[in-house]
Amino acid sequence: MSEAQLLSARYVRSSTVVSREIAGETLVVPVRGGVGDLDSIFSFNGLGSDLWNLLQAGTSIEEMAAWVEERYEVTFEQALTDINAFMDELSQAGLVHKHGQDGQEQGQHGRPG
Repeated sequence: MSEAQLLSARYVRSSTVVSREIAGETLVVPVRGGVGDLDSIFSFNGLGSDLWNLLQAGTSIEEMAAWVEERYEVTFEQALTDINAFMDELSQAGLVHKHGQDGQEQGQHGRPG
């Protein structure tokens, strides 16, 4: 995959998870057979929660990295590296997939407040 493809990549939340924000953290629970899998609860800190919200908005990896660079003391390149690693982890856990896989469509572009 080329660098341009990596930068423009968009991920979509899996339709088989539910998430809630509680006390500044986002909890994500996979749903299997119509029931929440309580043995597989994921908890995201503030930045992870923001990235999760950016996913819902259909934000590209490049846009996420720019968003992180604007708000944190980190270079664009470091943000990009960290976000790609985070997306890989979410993908391996089945919480997200790249846009276009599984026939899923993405939402509107946007950024959390």
